Amino acid sequence: METKKDLKLAVLIDADNVPYANVKEMFEEIAKYGTPTFKRIYADWTKPTVSGWKNVLLENAITPVQQYSYTSGKNSSDSALIIDAMDILYTGNVDGFCIVSSDSDFTRLATRLREAGMKVIGIGEKKTLTPFITACDKFIYIEILKKEETESINDNDAKRTSRKPKAKTNPLSKIDPKIIKLFSDSINDLEDENGWAFLGDLGNLMLKKKPDFDPRNYGFPKLLPLIKSINKFETDIRETGNSNIKHIYVKKK
Repeated sequence: METKKDLKLAVLIDADNVPYANVKEMFEEIAKYGTPTFKRIYADWTKPTVSGWKNVLLENAITPVQQYSYTSGKNSSDSALIIDAMDILYTGNVDGFCIVSSDSDFTRLATRLREAGMKVIGIGEKKTLTPFITACDKFIYIEILKKEETESINDNDAKRTSRKPKAKTNPLSKIDPKIIKLFSDSINDLEDENGWAFLGDLGNLMLKKKPDFDPRNYGFPKLLPLIKSINKFETDIRETGNSNIKHIYVKKK
């Protein structure tokens, strides 16, 4: 997914269907795609089950929206979030939406926003159902936003201990034949007469075909290390006119 630093985003959070841990990391992730101009969270704040959110709201300047549960067993926050999303859409003050929920009931909302030309980013847990994921331009699993584990490195020369992030995190998904085929098919779609595909174009096409595709799901921080680990593709780093910029190309072995 192409990023624009000046993209204005409405961030709407369903407090009933996402955990409040790692919210800081979530907003750091959202900042890669644009600037949150709306930050709202929906819940019945009289319930003790959402009490953990209260400090998080203050720390991240998120506006709480009260929605009473009129019927037992129903998530009343859904309708309030949807109404606000449509109101914001018609004001024309944003370029995209970030819907934070693991609830597939927002599938139609995501589809409608994209029909209106909005970029839609979904953020939710790994348990999120496929319809909501595929309705978004990009879907990010909350689990990969957790801070990387650190390990102690003993520096004998400096006589001190430092903290260094591990290069690889625990994967949410396995690299299976389906993802390898998706890589191969995408390279087929993009390759030049010599079979090479530009890595940046490959990543964007993978995301269009599979909105929840992210190298971090497989334990890798970037796309290139993930491709190299599969050992079925060749890579080529090419110099450009600007010595500070290098282009990476991929092809099947």
